[in-house]
Amino acid sequence: MKIARKIIEIDDQLCNGCGQCVPSCAEGALQIINGKARVIAENLCDGLGACLGECPTGALQVVERQAEEFDEHAVKKYLSEKEKTAKEKEPALACGCSSQHIQTFMPSTSGCRQMDNGKKTGSRVSALTHWPIQIRLVPANASFLKNADLLVAADCTAVAYAGLHDELLAGRVIMMGCPKFDDKELYVQKFAEIFSKAGIKSITVLIMTVPCCSGLPWIVKNGMEAAGVNIPINEIMINPQGQVICR
Repeated sequence: MKIARKIIEIDDQLCNGCGQCVPSCAEGALQIINGKARVIAENLCDGLGACLGECPTGALQVVERQAEEFDEHAVKKYLSEKEKTAKEKEPALACGCSSQHIQTFMPSTSGCRQMDNGKKTGSRVSALTHWPIQIRLVPANASFLKNADLLVAADCTAVAYAGLHDELLAGRVIMMGCPKFDDKELYVQKFAEIFSKAGIKSITVLIMTVPCCSGLPWIVKNGMEAAGVNIPINEIMINPQGQVICR
């Protein structure tokens, strides 16, 4: 039944899809859908506005209008189902990969190979020492995380930054993800579990200058807070041309 009450309203013109509001909603009423924050169900939003202070663009506001009544029972049911889904194992991918297929290996030289245009590329050395690398696929108890120096990188940085392997990845364990399109709340939980178990020595966060990337340091810091640990952290920002803006 709809009643006149306070509820969150989101301005699509101001919302940049950064997702920083999502974890602040204890009821789980907010999600990023098609690059914008959305109230997924009126009965999940209590209208108290705990999410307002997290929005960097001011896209969220509390309004009073006709809306479905806030349903605490529905919130508990939704959060319980969401937690159950998050704990389920990742299904095997079409290529046969699995989140449980952990690999560690030594950095290796790929050597020359023939390209389609007939030219040969020179030898390149990869500094990667483990698999998987996606945040959502790395188990918190992976052996390669133990006492590691961690590099948390936004997906796009791998293409934009030419010095990734030589300057940043060597000697570090990497975890990659997209702070705009991935589940931020799930990532906070994942990092909290890692930080409480793995004894991470240091963290380097590599992001782009685009606004949505600002969510990645936020995720890592909230993971540390949830784990009750204080790990040295360094943030590096690069622009789309691959230039380091700050570090």
